[in-house]
Amino acid sequence: MKIGVLALQGAFQEHQNMLESLGAETFQIRQYKDLNTKFDGLILPGGESTTIYKLLSELNMLDDLRNKIQNGLPVFGTCAGLILLSKKIKNQSTTALSTMDIECSRNAYGRQLGSFSVNSNFADIGEVPMVFIRAPYITQVNANDVEILAKIDGKIVAAKQKNQLVTAFHPELTNNIKVHSYFLNNIINMSK
Repeated sequence: MKIGVLALQGAFQEHQNMLESLGAETFQIRQYKDLNTKFDGLILPGGESTTIYKLLSELNMLDDLRNKIQNGLPVFGTCAGLILLSKKIKNQSTTALSTMDIECSRNAYGRQLGSFSVNSNFADIGEVPMVFIRAPYITQVNANDVEILAKIDGKIVAAKQKNQLVTAFHPELTNNIKVHSYFLNNIINMSK
């Protein structure tokens, strides 16, 4: 299995390390020509969503990535990746990829000082460590097929819709492989 990791900004190397420890092959997506590589899934890492969106636009990658996701490419967005996939962003008129029927709130937990870690339940896989860094959360799901996977203090921090998985937290910054395994298993199940 080959997973492309968007490597424009953010914690992409940590995702690669986690996936490779699970036996997946990875490669970095840095420019438009990288999208021509055949791959089975995509990681949109945490980082600064505005910067990643700007770079995707400048590199003419936005439309092709959107089309691949809309055509069923499995994608896992963490933190900024969640924001990039959201169809609505609270108090913001522009969106990026806009493929997932969710609304999110950027920097919902405040600035860097509002960062925190907890252990909490994630549907189907049990308790996982969750690291939140200037994290968003999902304020609303806008379709019946969006499955809520985790909540913290009543706020949605993980969800899935068809081929799309998002977390407000950073599983790649822990030693726990459960969420990445969940993503890889989803890819296997979708290909059956």
